Amino acid sequence: MSARVVTVTLNPAIDQTVILDALQLGAVNRARSARVDAGGKGVNVASCLADWGVATAVTGLLGRANASVFEALFDAKRIDDRCLRLSGETRTNIKLVGKDGTTTDINLPGLNANAGDLIAVGRALGDLCAPGVLAVLSGSLPSGLPEDSYVELLKIVAANEARAVLDTSGAPLSTALAAPKSAMPYAVKPNRQELEAWAERRLADTADLLAAAQELRALGIALVVVSLGTEGALFVSDAGALLARAPVIETSSTVGAGDAMVAGLSAALLDNADLETTARLATAFAAAKLGLPGPNLPDRRRVNELAAATKIRGIP
Repeated sequence: MSARVVTVTLNPAIDQTVILDALQLGAVNRARSARVDAGGKGVNVASCLADWGVATAVTGLLGRANASVFEALFDAKRIDDRCLRLSGETRTNIKLVGKDGTTTDINLPGLNANAGDLIAVGRALGDLCAPGVLAVLSGSLPSGLPEDSYVELLKIVAANEARAVLDTSGAPLSTALAAPKSAMPYAVKPNRQELEAWAERRLADTADLLAAAQELRALGIALVVVSLGTEGALFVSDAGALLARAPVIETSSTVGAGDAMVAGLSAALLDNADLETTARLATAFAAAKLGLPGPNLPDRRRVNELAAATKIRGIP
């Protein structure tokens, strides 16, 4: 079965999550538990979509020396693996999670890539894209790739008449959003801090966030989703603006919730869902993931329950 979604992860990571009672700098800290997961934003999105039953492919860059962690995930979830193998190891990201869910991230350096590697990923992306396919471009860029790397990939998506969802930050985001309108993504999902960095101003309230989201839409982006943590998420399209907030979920960590939201957003876009349905499903994916370790979703019944319980408020 051909993939309906292809995700691109240029700077993946093996996520090592360590659960602590408390983190004390300069002291010996004893862990309550630890786990290792294949990670990286696009990998997480693909994993959640596979749990939802969406045929998904992955491409990007993996270190050959420790690719087995990713290969096991792709094999278990029947994800089509089109990743390029480079010499060396994929980086490890260490996540120190306190009892209250507070997470301290230690992100190690990633692989070194070059222009030829980007061309190879672009070729794989082009082979997978077609009308009706959704391409999710997520995460940071590895050393060696220029800030406009996503622009080149967005052009490939557009040339193959597919739609793109972009979830990145900093210079790669700003550069992508300065590209020609023909290369604009269909949807973007910044968080508040990422949107503030792009807008170069503080976004103190909903009106400020909505104004910045509309500036993004004026660039040619059909759907803007701004994740706001415990405040929910803002969804803005030509159908209007909605603020969605999930029911309270007990969790020990929020790691991966943003990637799960992108997966839910993608699932809704595949179904051409209306704005409210999109907001409910994306929010439910994020909330559902909170109850599970790793890039995983519970069954459909639980996700649908959370979608129905999500509170929606229209923004005039």
